[in-house]
Amino acid sequence: MIVGFRNSYQDARRAEAYAKLEFPGTYYLAYRDLPEIISEHVRGRKAVDFGCGTGRSTRFLQRLGFDVVGIDIAEDMLEKARELDPEGDYRLVDEANFSQFQDDTFDLALSAFTFDNIPTMEKKVKNFTELGRLLKSEGRIVNLVSSPEIYMHEWASFSTRDFPENKKAKSGDKIRIIQTDTEDKRPVEDVVWTDEYYQATFMKAKLELIATYRPLAKKTEPYKWINETRIPPWVIYVLRKQRSIGATDL
Repeated sequence: MIVGFRNSYQDARRAEAYAKLEFPGTYYLAYRDLPEIISEHVRGRKAVDFGCGTGRSTRFLQRLGFDVVGIDIAEDMLEKARELDPEGDYRLVDEANFSQFQDDTFDLALSAFTFDNIPTMEKKVKNFTELGRLLKSEGRIVNLVSSPEIYMHEWASFSTRDFPENKKAKSGDKIRIIQTDTEDKRPVEDVVWTDEYYQATFMKAKLELIATYRPLAKKTEPYKWINETRIPPWVIYVLRKQRSIGATDL
């Protein structure tokens, strides 16, 4: 367990700044390929946005035509989401407890950056298990997370130069990063988690990894990329419930 870890987004000041953030710079690269990925893997239009924050990814799914519920543990973030999207459905949940939803409800569970802020294997597994419970039999989890490399380099939207200790961090360690596209320049505390550890987490949560994407930037895109064209700052995992032996692939 990480001593002293606090979710940086359970904070009214950060919620105010984060509510103004859409898809600039490095964030654009995180969302750029999601429509195509979701179109390829997801059937059906009912979605849950886990860790919706101020509703950025929820509104993104709405624009893709999904009937979506945004859920989060931070009421400050949800208040901003409701201000920005009064017609949206945003709900407060307890950590790793989505009991207000029935089993087999959603075609898609999107998690954008949320697992960067969940500190232990045990807690990650509990949350993934709950998301798996909410999926229909053919449903998919799309899990967008920070790659470990994002905490070691400079980016269009992030800076880590003040935190050289990040380069020595191992899976489960607390690291710091500054979001340069927001008014709130206080460091964000995340938890670094390698691909190997994510794959172990998925297995413990009885989820099957069916695709992995590591988007790279293009020089022709209208941003001042720093390392994005050669080092992927994000990883996108597509998951489904584990199949029983002999089950037919969809």
